Amino acid sequence: MRNALFAGLSALMLTGALVPFAEVVRAKDTIVGPVEAVTQVKAAQPQAASKAVTRSGRFVTVEQDHATTGSARIIEENGQRYIEFDGAFDTARGPAVQVVLYNQDSAPVNLAEGDYAYVGDLQSFSGAQRYAIPADIDLDEYESVVIWCEQFNVTFGYADI
Repeated sequence: MRNALFAGLSALMLTGALVPFAEVVRAKDTIVGPVEAVTQVKAAQPQAASKAVTRSGRFVTVEQDHATTGSARIIEENGQRYIEFDGAFDTARGPAVQVVLYNQDSAPVNLAEGDYAYVGDLQSFSGAQRYAIPADIDLDEYESVVIWCEQFNVTFGYADI
């Protein structure tokens, strides 16, 4: 009898201790238990993207009537590397304009084959934009982001990164 009373009292105490933790939570007019509530709260919290700026620089114009302005930065976000131009980016207009990485900290008017790595075709002559850097490009080999017209082999501007 004493063991049964002790077991009953222990169960009552345990229930009394757990009841505050087992309170139900009302979510969108639906009653859910504690496990579901925790899951819903965790799912509702936005996950922070791991975004780190690794290098950045301001654009410099290379012998053009139209200045290249704004800045470029290289970021890493969730394991992918990108080149980003800020909203102040603007450059000369032309055909076959590309974004390339150049192996020196300043770019000449004409680029030599093998001194640069193609990143992508220029998306827009002005405004913020983003380019994924191919995984096979070793960023340690490059020192600047260049806006380059392939058709006429003319550099519009570069940013020392």
